[in-house]
Amino acid sequence: MAIVEDDAPLRRIITGWLRQPGDLELVGEYGDAESAINALPEMGAQVVLVDINLPGLDGTECVHRLKPQMPATQFIMLTVYDDTRRIFRSLAVGASGYLLKRASAEELLAAIASVHRGESPMSGSIARKVVDSFQQPTPKEDGHTKLGPRENEILELLSQGFLYKEIAEKLEVSPFTVNAHIRSIYEKLHVHSRSQAVAKYLGIHTSPGT
Repeated sequence: MAIVEDDAPLRRIITGWLRQPGDLELVGEYGDAESAINALPEMGAQVVLVDINLPGLDGTECVHRLKPQMPATQFIMLTVYDDTRRIFRSLAVGASGYLLKRASAEELLAAIASVHRGESPMSGSIARKVVDSFQQPTPKEDGHTKLGPRENEILELLSQGFLYKEIAEKLEVSPFTVNAHIRSIYEKLHVHSRSQAVAKYLGIHTSPGT
C-alpha cells in the first residue's frame, strides 16, 4: 500500500487506518505527485491511494505517468470532487476506483479489499454518475460511425487520458488542428464536453457484441 496526499493531517489519519489490518503493509506516503512518481515504481505497492488536487502535478496526471510503469498496481482516487469530468478523466488514465474523502475507515478498507478482487470500488454517488452518463438518450444514428479516421484516432487518445497538447505532439499536428477535430467530434456525437465524448466512446466499445 502507498498513499499520495498533500494534506498531512488527513494523510496521518488514513495511514493510521491502513496500519490497523495485519495484512496491509504501508510502503510509502507522499505529499506530492513528483515524489510519488520518482519513488513508487521501485516500491512494488499493489494499491495506491491518490488525491486528485495535489500541488504541482495533479493526482490524475500522477496516475497517468505511473500506470505504464506499474501496470499491475491498482490506483484508487481519493478526493472531494464528484464531477463527471474528473471521474472519467481518472478512470481513463488507469484508476481502478474513485472514493470521496468523506468515506469512512470501513468503506476505505472495503474498497482496498474490493480492488484486490479485481473490482472497481466507487462511492455510491460516483457510481450513480457513471451509470447516469451511459443512460443518457442518444440519437438513433450512431455518430461514431460518421467519424473520420483522424477523429477516431483523437477520440481514442482522449479516452486514454491524453491532454490536447499531448495529442497534438503525438500526432505531429498543431493544437489548432486538434481543436478543430474535437469540435467536429462533439458535433457528430451530439455531446458538449470531453467527458461526454469519452463516456459515449467507452459505451460504444464496451457494449455487448463488440
